[in-house]
Amino acid sequence: MNSIFKTSLSLLAAASVLGIAALPAHAQQRFSARDTVLVSPEGDILDYVPDDGSVRAMRDNRGRTVYVDGWGNIVATAMRADRYFARGDDYRPRRDRYREMRGYPEANPDYFPPAPEADYGDELTTSSVPEMREGLPGSIERQPLPDADFGGSQALPDFSDDSAALPETGTDPDAEFVPGPKFDPAIAIGKVSSAEITALQVFLDREGFSPGVIDGKKGSNVTKAIEAWQQATGETLDPNNADDILERLRLSGGLAFTTYEITAADAAGPYVAAIPDDYAQKAALPHLSFTSTTEMLAEKFHMDEAYLKEINPGVDFTIPGTIIKVVDTGERKTGKVAKILADKGRKQVLAYDENGTLIAAYPASIGSADTPSPSGTVTVERIALNPGYTYNPKINFQQGNNNKVLTLQPGPNGPVGTVWIALSKPTYGIHGTPEPSKIGKTQSHGCIRLTNWDATELAKMTSAGVTVEFVD
Repeated sequence: MNSIFKTSLSLLAAASVLGIAALPAHAQQRFSARDTVLVSPEGDILDYVPDDGSVRAMRDNRGRTVYVDGWGNIVATAMRADRYFARGDDYRPRRDRYREMRGYPEANPDYFPPAPEADYGDELTTSSVPEMREGLPGSIERQPLPDADFGGSQALPDFSDDSAALPETGTDPDAEFVPGPKFDPAIAIGKVSSAEITALQVFLDREGFSPGVIDGKKGSNVTKAIEAWQQATGETLDPNNADDILERLRLSGGLAFTTYEITAADAAGPYVAAIPDDYAQKAALPHLSFTSTTEMLAEKFHMDEAYLKEINPGVDFTIPGTIIKVVDTGERKTGKVAKILADKGRKQVLAYDENGTLIAAYPASIGSADTPSPSGTVTVERIALNPGYTYNPKINFQQGNNNKVLTLQPGPNGPVGTVWIALSKPTYGIHGTPEPSKIGKTQSHGCIRLTNWDATELAKMTSAGVTVEFVD
């Protein structure tokens, strides 16, 4: 039997198989591509299901015909062609059409669409370390690349971590209370599978309305993303309608899951054994990079590290050539941001274009009771990718027993992650984080903290002078 029928149960397909009832065995049957198509769990179009005695035709709870092999795995789902394909689309297998659209040669018939590349880019600015103030050693001047559009020097302030925001420079007690925007509430997420939640998260991520880490779990970050998407589009998104989510995924780039081959560069790193809590020990490290291949790959595909391991049981991620299952987050959101709204109450950052249209939203950790974020309006001053960090106990918080100025090297596990968007209020900024799974669920030391990939996406749509408004 063809190997495609021996594949493990597709997570996305499994979500739709509830309460199936067996039908009589079918002989080998062919379908007209203009009438009905058979879709494998991987998204391929099959032209027949072999009748070798092990494949049974059954009905799922939506009345669709599904084909199940002797191991209980779904091998194909019968779908109407006009539901699966957009009008005017052709009916060739997806991988063939993808290869032609992307210009891949016919000499590579086994080509499968690759998983998306993580893109931290270098078109904004060169790799950065903090600009040192007078009297501090090690001043390094960074040069912006010629195409950068962030208005002059991209030098990062010394005290760039959110912990630099001191309570006395925080919220003005006499400031006027400014409420955030009111969104229509999302439909409550019912009893759905982890795969269906993943599909929903992937769709929202592709749209630029981030659910935070993709982990197959429902929660406040997913709900906030749905509400923001509805506000931006004027549509209603039902998170319990698996067919609708699947169709939206198809139109936005394909199924939620894809495969990725671990490369030699992935396995090589560089990595560090561990990231210590103590800042003096952090400062002794040559870089604050990832600690493992799984941590790097999870961030590359916007995933929770534990979830990446869960859907790839028994896999050794350190071996080049290993094929793993990941989510397909598609292309990065593009556009030009004119205003950023930091909604403290929702723990969400909202990005608007010059017409006042909401174009993106990200879960965020924004301030705390001890170190509140500012109120009112500020502006973006500078943007830096891959920033370093200077700890100064006279300016920053007191970390452990460290009473000296410390310079921490750049890296995704640095205090501000991979991005620093400096604001006009000194020591405050929008930045990444070494702990993406905690975004929107914990507090910060005053700044706006996003996942590294969300901070990067926002940075590439933002420029110096953009308004940032804090609302409650």
